[in-house]
Amino acid sequence: MKTLLQIKTSLNGDNGQSSYLSNEFVTRWKAQNPDGKVIVRDLAANPVPHLDGERFNAFLSSADKRSASEQKIIDYSDQLIEEIKAADAVAIGLPMYNFGIPSTLKAYFDHIARSGVTFRYTENGPEGLLPNIPVYILAARGGIYQGIQADSQTGYMKTFLAFLGLQDTRFIYAEGLAMGEDGKTNALNTAVNEIESTVAA
Repeated sequence: MKTLLQIKTSLNGDNGQSSYLSNEFVTRWKAQNPDGKVIVRDLAANPVPHLDGERFNAFLSSADKRSASEQKIIDYSDQLIEEIKAADAVAIGLPMYNFGIPSTLKAYFDHIARSGVTFRYTENGPEGLLPNIPVYILAARGGIYQGIQADSQTGYMKTFLAFLGLQDTRFIYAEGLAMGEDGKTNALNTAVNEIESTVAA
């Protein structure tokens, strides 16, 4: 039985365009995998705490010297990491906020980037420790940014995920969503068609 991890990040919940696209992806994935399981991680409804000194120090602590509160932080991080390890694929709904990724997604990333757990440094450089499953990124933008310097998301997402071992990143963009209703409709329809062909491949 295959498992898909769906990560939602829109502040507007299921009313957000990125959530719409990720939900469309899930619908088509389930049609292709009727016995499959979908794990939903909604970072707007249930945000991951932002990184602070206590959490950062807990990640650096050795298992035999952790306090009870530090162990609770580690257990929470481990749960997030185990969701990824249990998945055969990941679908991330990604809106663009102020030219970047949502802060809730950055907080999530800060909890799954753990030295010795999801990556390690070797004499040849960093090595990702997560299995290289495909990560589908459904990017929704009000303007048009793909391929220009203002697109800070694509390079960051590729770099971060590859650092953990997730090198198979596949982007589907819906852009110009705030540039008129016709453009919005066309962009969403084009993205959904791309989702359908991607999942069916």
